[in-house]
Amino acid sequence: METDLFTLANLWAAIMAFAVLAYVVLDGFDLGVGILFPFLKDKEERDLAMATIAPVWDGNETWLVLGGGGLFAVFPLAYGILFTALYPLIIAMLLGLIFRGVAFEFIPRTPKYRHWWEWAFFGGSLVAAIAQGIALGAIVQGIAIEGRMYAGGHWDWLSPFSILTAVALVVGYAVLGATWLDMKTEGTVQRIAHRLSMPLFIALLVLLGAVSLATPFLQPVYFERWFAWPTMIFSIIVPALVLACALMFYKGWKEQRPGYSFLATIGIFVLGFIGLGISFYPYLVPPSLTIAEAAAPDVSLIFLLAGTVVLVPLILAYTAWSYWVFRGKVKPGEGYH
Repeated sequence: METDLFTLANLWAAIMAFAVLAYVVLDGFDLGVGILFPFLKDKEERDLAMATIAPVWDGNETWLVLGGGGLFAVFPLAYGILFTALYPLIIAMLLGLIFRGVAFEFIPRTPKYRHWWEWAFFGGSLVAAIAQGIALGAIVQGIAIEGRMYAGGHWDWLSPFSILTAVALVVGYAVLGATWLDMKTEGTVQRIAHRLSMPLFIALLVLLGAVSLATPFLQPVYFERWFAWPTMIFSIIVPALVLACALMFYKGWKEQRPGYSFLATIGIFVLGFIGLGISFYPYLVPPSLTIAEAAAPDVSLIFLLAGTVVLVPLILAYTAWSYWVFRGKVKPGEGYH
């Protein structure tokens, strides 16, 4: 088994992990805004919420394209197995994102059917989040593989653990959306977002705790990773950092500094992602397909890396620039449609 950290395959695994994390964090808050749509009672409030994400939401999804396309090019074996195992979830996620994207453009342009498109925006956001959460839970609990092919059933992805993971991810996105609106708006929308953010965050911590307690018992390698020395030290460090993020969130919420709460929530997501990395390595598709086994030939990895070292910094640059240009509060009546 390949365990050397300094390999092209591991470098690409790190790049892909970064792309997925960037997508979850960046698209997470605008999916969260859609999930919170029913709590916004009138047209003005919903228009203001949409205006906060209008300049950035489609750019945020660039990372999804990079992650999916990169998986196909760099880890084709893992791509084939995962897409076979999770095909219904991937289709559901894409349909949700499509309906959500179409609704985003149609809501301000079709007053007669605005109500239906608002529900499409909410439904698309919720379906995409649920599909992502169930897919994550299915991967964590393990994908059955025999002879380099998927060997599980049509419904293996649906389990109590994957449903728990989906609920946790939906709540996590809702917290990101609430703290984003608290940070970017004023007036009624900000008050609603501020009021919702604390109970949602508490629910997220409870759900994250439940997922974390269940995960080590899903696969022997997880249990060994978290409870055997010396890696068991992560069982102390990660929860301590989660507590620090929780304290930061509370400080931001109490002192009306939503930027602190937003960053603390991102910290929770990052720590959860690091926890997955600690559990998984060196597997790309647990419990049996390693990063080295799933990788394309080195010549392909080198060829693709040449373009990636240019592309990723460009994506980061225009993403940072767009957030800088549209920084600050968005006031009622303002928008970028």
